[in-house]
Amino acid sequence: MMLGPAIELGLPTPVLATSREESAAAVAGQVLLGRHDDEQAVRRLAESADVITFDHEHVPTAILEGLEADGLAAVRPGPAALVHAQDKLVMRERLTALGHPCPRWWRVGSREDLAAALDAAGGRLVVKTPRGGYDAHGVRIVDGADQADDWFQTHGDLLAEELVPFTRELSAQVARRPGGEAAAYPVVHSVQKDGVCYEVVAPAAGLDDAAQERIQSLALAIAEDLDVVGMLAVELFETADGEVSVNELAMRPHNTGHWSMDGAVTGQFEQHLRAVADLPLGSTAPVAPVAVMVNLLGGSAEDLAPGAHAALAADPELKIHLYGKSVRPGRKVGHVTVVGQDVDDLLERAHRAERLLIDGPSVDAATDADAGAAVGAPDGAATGPSTSTSTSKETR
Repeated sequence: MMLGPAIELGLPTPVLATSREESAAAVAGQVLLGRHDDEQAVRRLAESADVITFDHEHVPTAILEGLEADGLAAVRPGPAALVHAQDKLVMRERLTALGHPCPRWWRVGSREDLAAALDAAGGRLVVKTPRGGYDAHGVRIVDGADQADDWFQTHGDLLAEELVPFTRELSAQVARRPGGEAAAYPVVHSVQKDGVCYEVVAPAAGLDDAAQERIQSLALAIAEDLDVVGMLAVELFETADGEVSVNELAMRPHNTGHWSMDGAVTGQFEQHLRAVADLPLGSTAPVAPVAVMVNLLGGSAEDLAPGAHAALAADPELKIHLYGKSVRPGRKVGHVTVVGQDVDDLLERAHRAERLLIDGPSVDAATDADAGAAVGAPDGAATGPSTSTSTSKETR
């Protein structure tokens, strides 16, 4: 989804992909085949570019440090920033040291450590693997010290966090250029389904201007403190008293920002490219009072085309974005957005389109009992490994 804006901005963008069947490889003008964790493959990509950037956080930190040391390409965000989105323990330690609000947390490396943390936390904790988790993978709620033994063997030290009594999850997205220019998007409310981002409403209801500015300022401060270049999503827990704490960070276009493709003057994919290519940032202003995004999580329909036809015919103002992925239950295969005035009307229309797409046009959208959102575990926030992208040397 960065490729369309890249073409419009005149930024030739080679893509590193593991196969030509991957979504980005299917539409990119130049494709290099290789894995994101293969140093030589990543170096080949960097040799064809001025700037290398990412659509996930899983490129090993050491590879990126090597690129930066050898000056092959500008790495944006740089490895010293990106590690805070790659390693949850590094993130917690740094944000705590900087004084940014976080849940109570513990570094645990053994059953004994976990037992002590459980005792301090009142008997239940969220345990997370430091690296590699996404969409609720690598997240486990435990009430016994023996319930993470397998992860200790595989991952070593783990992150244990208190169970935050949050009322909802928010996301604050900002963009930042190398020189420090930054821009903030409206703070949004996200809803999870089985640990996967399912629904986003922008802006989040019930946040007055002062609250919006306070949370945006927090995200901007984190971007500056960590020297982020590109898009940064700060996922937050909001409690009943209106206070927030940082859940996770993502340094790339993020699922909670997909609404901006149709709901803001500058969508997040274009904004990310502007930031990493050191172009002036675009306006983040909404184009309507409310924007709604609903993820399409694979359902019973293997072919999405009939449902897309029916959804577009039923709602000419609907926007559909499909990812070119094969369908399997629960997999993110696309999203829909609607903008307008009334949030309840927009949610109803978006979910009607969702059901037509994932279950086919024979579904009775008007009476489907599964409409709406189900709250699950905190979202792991990443879209999962797919491709890496870069802006080409031709963009100088």
